[in-house]
Amino acid sequence: MDGEGSVDRSDLVSEDGKNSKWVLCQRCGSKVLSPGTAVLAEKELFLPSMRKKSGLSSTEGSVDGDTLNAHWLVGDMFVFENVGFTNNVGRIKFLICADCEIGPIGWHCLDDKTSYYVALDRVDHA
Repeated sequence: MDGEGSVDRSDLVSEDGKNSKWVLCQRCGSKVLSPGTAVLAEKELFLPSMRKKSGLSSTEGSVDGDTLNAHWLVGDMFVFENVGFTNNVGRIKFLICADCEIGPIGWHCLDDKTSYYVALDRVDHA
């Protein structure tokens, strides 16, 4: 037991380290990733608080958000079932639900074409 109150991830990860369940939008239930398409990655990333797409790229001043450590790592944008991207915020594009446009559910740096991160705490699993 860790003291952070995080979800037990053992039922989310298969023996080969990939997601064993569908990854879904918390708001509308849209399918983001199918089972077996992403690996669990520990990386400290800051994501702004969840909101509609229009509010994500116009972040003036300080930004509310969370530093998250557990993510599904995807190596190719075409692996996603349903994901959208914000306009560039510096060298970053945030990942959002393509259906309801809520986010960010994840993070992508334009300098690394093979790393797309989806925060476990920002999605549901089924």
